[in-house]
Amino acid sequence: MQRDQIKVGLVGFGTVGKGVARILHENAAIIQKRVGLPITLTIVADTDASKKSLLPSSQTSFVTDYKKVVDDPGVDIVIELIGGIEPAKTILLSALKKNKHVVTANKALLAEHGEELYNKANKMGLDIGFEGSVAGGIPIIRILKEGLAANQIESFYGIINGTSNYILTKMTEEKLPFESVLREAQRLGYAEADPTFDIEGIDTAHKLSILITLAFGTQVHFKDIYIEGITQITPLDIEYAREFGFKIKLLAIAKRRGNEIEARVHPTMIHEGEMLASVNGVFNAIYLVGNALGQTLFYGKGAGELPTGSAVVSDLIDIARNILYASSFEPQAPRVRVPLVSFLPQERKDLRIKPIDEIESLYYIRFMVLDNPGVLSHISGILGEHQISISAVIQKGRLAGETVPVVMMTHRSLERNVRQALETIDQLPYVSEKTLTIRVEGEET
Repeated sequence: MQRDQIKVGLVGFGTVGKGVARILHENAAIIQKRVGLPITLTIVADTDASKKSLLPSSQTSFVTDYKKVVDDPGVDIVIELIGGIEPAKTILLSALKKNKHVVTANKALLAEHGEELYNKANKMGLDIGFEGSVAGGIPIIRILKEGLAANQIESFYGIINGTSNYILTKMTEEKLPFESVLREAQRLGYAEADPTFDIEGIDTAHKLSILITLAFGTQVHFKDIYIEGITQITPLDIEYAREFGFKIKLLAIAKRRGNEIEARVHPTMIHEGEMLASVNGVFNAIYLVGNALGQTLFYGKGAGELPTGSAVVSDLIDIARNILYASSFEPQAPRVRVPLVSFLPQERKDLRIKPIDEIESLYYIRFMVLDNPGVLSHISGILGEHQISISAVIQKGRLAGETVPVVMMTHRSLERNVRQALETIDQLPYVSEKTLTIRVEGEET
């Protein structure tokens, strides 16, 4: 049977869903020129019936039961944009069982249950598009799957949560405390009423899990990623970072060393001369090293109605092309041209996730201590006993008998040694609060 269009069903008509509908409507002509047929949004499901009035086309039907989208025999591709684990997982699995390709921007679901979805899609010979799940409008998924397919990816790190980056940017530029900037971010809509996933690094870790799967061809359990948030960062630390020539960013970091990988999310100091240090506000950026390409940086809007909507529609276009390609052959033509997670299923293998205690890094360490004679030498001695060498020290505001900050930068040290040393130091009577550490990315200067 000759096709005259590719039919799409959408579940979830929130911010991104509206962006998808708008792009499909407003860019219909250019999309048809690139695919060869129209991609038509035929049905939308959302529990809020009042959203029907927001549909850009009267040709799109609106329902409140997602099953009507999944069960519609005319729908070729089902988009899930409701977020969360359930019923999103059930929607995608049900659509795959009904022989429909699927598209999602659900990073939490892919990070925690992606393998089940990939396995089901591979078994059915169907596509899963998930470009919108990481970094919004930056096409990093397709870059890893296709654009850099000739490379062995050695490492990458990036800013992939706009909320945290906005907060750290405002703290840096205006010297404001974390709590007041967070309230402003919530008022402006950059942070959720419950910002936990963003400020504690969980959202970033979900996205890191997806990127590692694509970059290194291994399954990464979300629970194995080391995570720290930004709630302990103060204007004082940002100012000391500036004096050392650094900026503080919440980074997702992945490095491969043989059959081991590092996978971690935490506040990180990066040299102010690096391009990544200039990525401010709600923007995202990913710095990547390939063995053939070398170093490269990808930058753009990391969220929002149209940037993420653009990513979702790019998946629709890719899958539509596959559908049309497969329909021109009979009868066993492959319907998926590019492996779902970059590597052929049989070529993926498990790599060991290196525990955080085993990594080596440069460290910024801030002690809050009583300004008494001998304190600095005692602390330095304990660090030395744990093979931690100091490269620089700042001590200001000397007030005899008062609490003052003492800040040190270390040479490259083993995390386990740093933790053991600080456990000892934090028990000393002249240390007034838990010592703060921030890892430093880059080479020693």
